[in-house]
Amino acid sequence: MLLVSATLYDKGDAAMSRVLQKLYDICGMVAGGLILCICLLISAQICLNAFGRFAPGVLPSTIPSYADFSGFMLAGATFLALAHTLRAGGHIRVNLVVSRLPRAFQFIAETFALVMAVAMIGYTTYFMVSLVGESIHYGDVSNGIVPVPLWIPQSVAAFGMAALLVALIHTLVDLIRAGKPILSTPDEV
Repeated sequence: MLLVSATLYDKGDAAMSRVLQKLYDICGMVAGGLILCICLLISAQICLNAFGRFAPGVLPSTIPSYADFSGFMLAGATFLALAHTLRAGGHIRVNLVVSRLPRAFQFIAETFALVMAVAMIGYTTYFMVSLVGESIHYGDVSNGIVPVPLWIPQSVAAFGMAALLVALIHTLVDLIRAGKPILSTPDEV
């Protein structure tokens, strides 16, 4: 009975890991798409500037609020990419000291780092969600030519922070279940 229960738990855990990994991958793809949109927007603005020099007045010389939109997309791309980057091992970690510790102390150091990261990102996520609520309550809009309700880009950033929080907790659970260091590998030193 206990073996069947443990097997079902492992299958459920594997399914949850796949779902979470799919979420991280989707966030990473959306972040990449936002970077592509920034490139297209800035390229279109450059083309308008160039065309305006050869045929002034034929087309508008600027895309309204293009700097605001590219900034919003950059913020969205940055925050959405965090969870995917964490789970892919792309964040910069300093393993020079930790790799020289005994494995038990490496495990403790990784656990401490992840617990602190969960606390800090949890705190940040709470206040990002509060900021979205305030922006909705007060009807805050951007200062550009096109007034964009600020809750829209702030919601993307808050979602990215929440996804990072989930990824950190996921990594902490993986660390505790493995019972050994999982973040430091020799090739990162």
